[in-house]
Amino acid sequence: MKAAASVIAQEGYTNTSLRKVAHRAGCTTGAVTYYFANKEELVTALAESRFDGFDAMLAAGRDQPDIRAILERWLLRTTDDPEFWPVMSQLLVHARYEPAFAAVIERRYARHRSALASLLSAGQAQGTIRDDIPADLLADQLGAIGDGWMMMFPIEPKRFTPDRVQALLDAAITLIAPPPGARRAAGS
Repeated sequence: MKAAASVIAQEGYTNTSLRKVAHRAGCTTGAVTYYFANKEELVTALAESRFDGFDAMLAAGRDQPDIRAILERWLLRTTDDPEFWPVMSQLLVHARYEPAFAAVIERRYARHRSALASLLSAGQAQGTIRDDIPADLLADQLGAIGDGWMMMFPIEPKRFTPDRVQALLDAAITLIAPPPGARRAAGS
């Protein structure tokens, strides 16, 4: 998987082949095709593993919904794994042209949005997230914001300085915070 991610990040989805992945992994193409019949199977498995990482990030916030911490962990993927965003952006762009792969992305993205909406709903109940907009719409908005950052980071990496990333996080949190003077949930 690491070799596949590396090839996609460096050469793009279109230029990725099982042969190149095998070369990057230091094995034969036969070794790769033992596990994956074709590029689509390999890329699908890679996408599933990437979404597993998103699931783990959201799961970490289930007991105490802290949307800022979740967003920070999500953005830290750029420093922990500099290939993460370039790979995901390539996968999302090319899913449009491969219906079977698109179905995987759609299924996993729906699960991700649902889990995020649950966390936001819990935050609304606690009075830490605005409740004048339904949690599922806030989840869509945060997803769209994050996807925009993900798409632009590989193109404009110098724009995403640590200070700017903190400012982007602050802005996202401000957008979902209860409006000034809003009534807080009971027990707050």
